[in-house]
Amino acid sequence: MRIVVALGGNALQRRGEPMTIEGQRANVAIAAKSLAPVAERHELVISHGNGPQVGLLALQASAYDEASSYPFDILGAQTEGMIGYLIEQELGNLLPPDKPLATMLTMTEVDATDPAFENPTKFVGPVYTEDAARELGARKGWTFRQDGDAWRRVVPSPEPKRIVEGRPVEWLLAHDCVVICAGGGGIPTMYGAGTRTLVGVEAVIDKDRASAVLAESLHADLLVIATDVDAVYLDWGTPEQRAVATAHPDALDPATFPAGSMGPKVEAAAQFARNTGRSAIVGSIEQLPEMIAGESGTRIFSQADGMVTR
Repeated sequence: MRIVVALGGNALQRRGEPMTIEGQRANVAIAAKSLAPVAERHELVISHGNGPQVGLLALQASAYDEASSYPFDILGAQTEGMIGYLIEQELGNLLPPDKPLATMLTMTEVDATDPAFENPTKFVGPVYTEDAARELGARKGWTFRQDGDAWRRVVPSPEPKRIVEGRPVEWLLAHDCVVICAGGGGIPTMYGAGTRTLVGVEAVIDKDRASAVLAESLHADLLVIATDVDAVYLDWGTPEQRAVATAHPDALDPATFPAGSMGPKVEAAAQFARNTGRSAIVGSIEQLPEMIAGESGTRIFSQADGMVTR
């Protein structure tokens, strides 16, 4: 099968952990143990989040020089290279020496008129207390929203329209290569008004939505959205919470899930299933083989009869 696996930010940076390279590498090594058997048996494309990393780079750049511009397309390219390197090395250490891997800097086209530019929602960077968030917001002009019991910066997250480097990814897959691409949703780009000139965009594209677009363009057999929980849950955090085992794309309303976390995952999985007639699965990266075998996670597919919980 041709499988696209979208690694959540937890694969690199678990909530509450210090943002060190050593910690990120250790988390990638854990994810690689689940990815390696899949890479040996299937065509594999890996995408990943970059919210904590791109936010930290933006903070570091701003602290270094308040006057210079370090836009998010440039920071996105930096994180694609850095995170791709970690995944490529840790996964490569578990695969046969002759198995090729490649990290590709990937641009994602968005629409300049996307309403998301007027309503920032994408979390980036570390967590702050409310007082620290207010101070940073006033000093730097950043927008903050509450994320659980902490506060984080938010930036625009426009809808992805196209993965620009789709053809090179296809070429690499045809040559038995594991491809790491569309990191952080891809480098945000758009065409200037009335031109065919591609320019960078001050935004961060949701990696799950971009992964769904990528999987559809590659005619993938399966989209896996790997996160830090074992399934999509209804009434999460309440005594009535229950895991969704299977669901039709129309049976889950993304608006009923948190916009900064599970909502985009449900939306992306449903979009892929609805547009392709194939399956998407949401679940834990540590249970990846079980998810592919249909034994774990939440499977969303058009042939499902409503929704089944467990």
